[in-house]
Amino acid sequence: MVTEDIEKLKYSLGGLLYAPAMNRKVPRKIRNGAYPYLTSMAFCLEDTIQDDCLEEAEECLGEVLRELMELEPEKLPPVFIRIRTPEHMRHVMKRYDAYRGIITGYILPKYDLSNMEAYMKLVAEVNKGAVHKTYVMPILESRMVADLCTRVGTLQKIKELLDTNREYILNVRVGGNDFCNLYGLRRLSSQTIYDIGVIRDILVDIVNVFATDYVVSGPVWEYFGPEPDGKWDAGLARELELDKLNGFIGKTAIHPSQLPVIFESMKVRRSDYDDAMGILGWDDGVLGVAKSKKGDRMNEVKVHGKWARTIALLAEIYGIKEDL
Repeated sequence: MVTEDIEKLKYSLGGLLYAPAMNRKVPRKIRNGAYPYLTSMAFCLEDTIQDDCLEEAEECLGEVLRELMELEPEKLPPVFIRIRTPEHMRHVMKRYDAYRGIITGYILPKYDLSNMEAYMKLVAEVNKGAVHKTYVMPILESRMVADLCTRVGTLQKIKELLDTNREYILNVRVGGNDFCNLYGLRRLSSQTIYDIGVIRDILVDIVNVFATDYVVSGPVWEYFGPEPDGKWDAGLARELELDKLNGFIGKTAIHPSQLPVIFESMKVRRSDYDDAMGILGWDDGVLGVAKSKKGDRMNEVKVHGKWARTIALLAEIYGIKEDL
């Protein structure tokens, strides 16, 4: 799956479904349509794989990629590989070079000042003169990012370097569970990540620095089940609503049961779509302000333009849902 429209691709990832690289069932399930709301896929060679099993996992992932190559292109979502270090990324890209055409990019864990230059040097190198672009998604999740004393300076320096390679950055992602682990914290299914004050503050700062120029994806939700039960799915829906309100777009998924909830959250409300279309097609003479189509809020063409463009793009990708 390759799209040349990077701006659309950034917003199309939706629920990025993680799977350990040793999960051999994925190609068959994709072929059989077992993931109807699958919008993007990540194979993990990092935290989900024990160190002494890495070689076995890489071997298995090679077989998975070979099977994915045989799928019809329209069935294949954007595929990403989560690696460990810049050195590991170089090794993995070489190992799977035959499958480059179906690998959309790589996920860069624990991205901070200690490794960012090596990562970006490699990204520039691999894309020089390449037929297929290799995209990356850095994950902000380390202590250097979390620590109040180093956070702002670290985030600013990270953004400055990302800006030099912006054409290859699809999303900036956040490691909510990694941040929680630093403080020994964990939310219940009845709570959201925003109920944990110290984590909320970290996430807000990340959005503050990056969301003006990048799509920032929301943290993983660790609860799931074979079917919606009004608990884990309701909690996920609540957190997705707060993600959206706080500037996050999309979310990491750890189980297929989460995908329908995430997809539904990506749909655009009818009233938002109507207002966005009105703002983008503004034709009100000298006035830059007007009532919404429903007549219950005010739209300003100079203030809501960026919001309207995002709404239009999300509606194109995920569709429109009626207001409750």
